[in-house]
Order: sequence, then structure tokens, then C-alpha cells
Amino acid sequence: MSMFCETAVQYCRDNQERFLDELKDLVRIPSVSTDPAAKPEMYRAAEWVADMMKKMGMANTTIYPTSGHPVVYAENLKAGPGKPTVLIYGHYDVQPAEPLELWQSPPFEPTVRGDNLYGRGASDMKGQVLSAMKAVEALQNKDCLPVNIKFIIEGEEEIGSPNLAAFIEEHKALLACSYAVNPDTGMIGAEIPTITYGLRGLAYFEIRLTGPDHDLHSGLFGGVVHNPAQVLSELIAGMHDSEGRVTLPGFYDSVRPLTQDERQELARLPMDEAFYLHQTGAPDLHGEKGFTPAERVGTRPTLEVNGLLSGFTGEGSKTVLPSRAMAKISMRLVPDQDPQDVHQQLLSYMEKNAPSTIHWEVIPMAGGQASITDRNLPAVVALEKALEATWGKRPVYKREGGSVPVVAQMHKILGVDSVLTGFGLPDDNLHAPNEKMHIPTFYKGIEALVRFISILDEEN
Repeated sequence: MSMFCETAVQYCRDNQERFLDELKDLVRIPSVSTDPAAKPEMYRAAEWVADMMKKMGMANTTIYPTSGHPVVYAENLKAGPGKPTVLIYGHYDVQPAEPLELWQSPPFEPTVRGDNLYGRGASDMKGQVLSAMKAVEALQNKDCLPVNIKFIIEGEEEIGSPNLAAFIEEHKALLACSYAVNPDTGMIGAEIPTITYGLRGLAYFEIRLTGPDHDLHSGLFGGVVHNPAQVLSELIAGMHDSEGRVTLPGFYDSVRPLTQDERQELARLPMDEAFYLHQTGAPDLHGEKGFTPAERVGTRPTLEVNGLLSGFTGEGSKTVLPSRAMAKISMRLVPDQDPQDVHQQLLSYMEKNAPSTIHWEVIPMAGGQASITDRNLPAVVALEKALEATWGKRPVYKREGGSVPVVAQMHKILGVDSVLTGFGLPDDNLHAPNEKMHIPTFYKGIEALVRFISILDEEN
């Protein structure tokens, strides 16, 4: 077999139209995991994935129930016990489509406009799941699959994967592997192949403040009763200093410093201030001083306000002194921060700074560890070669600002590193109206995964 199984690559090119039609079929299923009314659609999506696995020729294809939405498992172990085993992860659930009025075409009626396929889940991550499935299909069809393959496709990623860790723990023997491959990241641009080798973790909290036991007339009681909305605003404002650093006690104590080699590699990324201004439409950038935008996003911890609620927010005016105020706060964490430590740091901050004029509580909502993969791992080296062969240029390496909890879970439970790839683009409108998948990149992504899998054995 040649280094790259080019007959399998040609198979992908010959079947592009079918692959796109299959992606459309999957996108049509409104598998919104957070919506209880969508439970039948969630199972329909799991059945669709399982049926496709069977059509591909995968063995032991099973839909496993959980206390939430089901997990689909399939395998091809024909390479034998002496060969590496690759566990490919994905999810079939999607975010809600609202606000529907902002979509240019119905979110679950996949529509091609130009080079893009529009629809909820087209990029995150039904397109990515199908890329991996079609790459394996091509290699199997041309009898050049040199490694053992296992798939685990879940239905709860968009709600924090609450049942996945227990599933992995319960099925450790079934999921045993040499490497995990997670195609749930993306590329910086359509012509910039990208390898993500680090992900930030997450600590998410709700802060609730209560002052008076009911809303008050602000004219009669303003100046006498401390306003919880004002207190909350002041507490949040104090969570950063003038240098953009988080002020929670001990927040940076375990943060792993950047090496000079990493800073040089990250400097190759075309993600300067102009890039972020273009992507966001913000009038200017903001953040921790002493770090580039790419370093801030991928390698430094943050604290962000995700939501605020207090008092009267309807049309017109109402002179009310609110009884309650609430904020949702998330911290993106880096190696070696721990969500439980950050919880204690937030409690310490509140104990020190919250006045006696209000009652407060901090409610943990979600959490996950950061992860980082050795760039010299044989599977990462194989991915670099595959991307370079497909795009004709050496890929860039980045550390992603977002969180993918399953990566840390697989490392902890299965003892394996994850190779992170993906072919979504920054303007794919993930979690937003008019989500899309760039069709030429979708096709090239399948070819890149064919080449990656076909040389994995040679790198071990």
C-alpha cells in the first residue's frame, strides 16, 4: 500500500454528490438535545447514524441507551490485534435554531447557496461526523484500512455530555484504543489547515443575590436599601483589574506558563488584532496585557459574564428597586487549573467582597478540565503529513479557546490522548442563525482523513 491510499481518495471524489446528499439528510433531523419535545428526533438521528454505519460495513453497530440521549457505537477490527486502534468521537445533537426569524432559509431544510450548505448542525458537528464516516467508508471500500476503527457518537455534547463519562467508564474495555480522534474543532481559514493541540477547560456558575424580600418602589426606598443589581454590578466589575487579569484569589497559581517554542509556533497563526476585529465586528479588542490575541484565546484563563438579570427589563419605564439579581459567569481554564479549585476561589472572592446588605449564593453549573496533546505524538505527526498532502502546505498549530469535555474524560478514563482536527471555518456561524458548512472544505476534509488514517500504522 502506498503511503496515502489514493484509490480511496478517488473514491471520495467520485462520491462527493452522494456524500453531500447524505449530509443534507442528517441535517434535516432536528436533533436538539436540550429540547424535551425533540426526544423522538434525537432517537431518529441516532438510528440514522447507526444505519449509515451498517451500510458502510461496520460491525457490532449498537445504539446504547443512557439516562439521557443514546450513544451509537460501531467498529471495524479487521486490521487485527497487532495494529493500532483508533477511536473516533462525534456527536449528532445540535443547538436550538432560535431566533428563527434570522435564518435566511429554514434551519432544518438544508440549502445550498454558493459554496455553502446552510442548516443547523451542518458544521457543528454533523458535517464533521460524516467526514470521518465517509473517510472510513472509502478506505474499507478500497480494502486499504490499515488500523482498527471504533466510533462513539453521542447525543448530548451540546448540553455538556452529562452521561458520557459514565458511559465511557462502564464500557472501558469496549472503547479501549491507541488514540482517540476528535474532529470537532476547525480551521482558521479554508486554505489554512489547522491542528488543535490544546483545549481550555470550563467552570460555569450562577451567582444569585437577594436584598429585600420583594421588589420596592425606588422613590420610597432608594438610598435606604442596598440595590442587589448595583451590588452585583460592582462585584462583577471587581473581578478584573486594570491589566485585564482576573482577581479571584489564587486564580493564576496553577496556570502552566507558555514555553518559547509554543509562542513561536502560535506566532505563525494569522490571528492578529485585525483577524479578531473582522470576525467579531467589535470596535476594539480587550484582554490581558502582555499576550497576543492568539495567546489570550488559547493559552490564558478568562472570566466572562454570560448573562445578567435583575429588575424591570420590559418596554417603557418602571421605577423599581429589585429584590434579586443574577449573573451567569464562566471561566475558561488552562492546564493545570481545576474547576473545583476555581469554585473555591470564586467563593473566597464573594466572602471577601460581598457586603452584608445582601444575601448571596454561588451555584456550580458545569465544569471540565483543560487538555493538551504532545505535538510529537505519532498520530499528530500523521495528521500533519495528511493535511500537508491535501492542502499543499504545512498546517499551523493552535490551542483552542473553547472546551470539549470528552477529551479530558478519555484521557482520564481510557488513558489515551486525543488528536483534534476538524474542517469548520470561523464564519460557519456555530450556535447562531445561518450555520453553514463550506462544501469544498467538507470534501477536502474527507480526503485528509483518508490520508491520515491510511498512514497511522506507519507512524507507530
